[in-house]
Amino acid sequence: MPGVGKLLKQAQKMQKAMEAAQEQLGTLEIEGSAAGGAVKATVSGKGALKSIKLDPEFLKESVEDIEASIVAAVNDACAKAQAKSEEEMSKITGGFSIPGLM
Repeated sequence: MPGVGKLLKQAQKMQKAMEAAQEQLGTLEIEGSAAGGAVKATVSGKGALKSIKLDPEFLKESVEDIEASIVAAVNDACAKAQAKSEEEMSKITGGFSIPGLM
């Protein structure tokens, strides 16, 4: 069954490429923002929160507005990180979705 051996080699190659892409994603920094850029959140390509920056003028707003904007900025950054991750994995898999790997 030479076809099975070839398929296994392709799967191993794809796995190594995916591991390399995930490692690279971990080093990326992706920024999200809210409140017209007054709140900025930076996450890694894997979605780990790295930093939050607040415009000092924005701190004059209500606590509720500040909290909501922080959450919105983090969610924006995480959504961008997820989209980037899916884009990179799609390049490797050719759009073929493998449950549990992405």
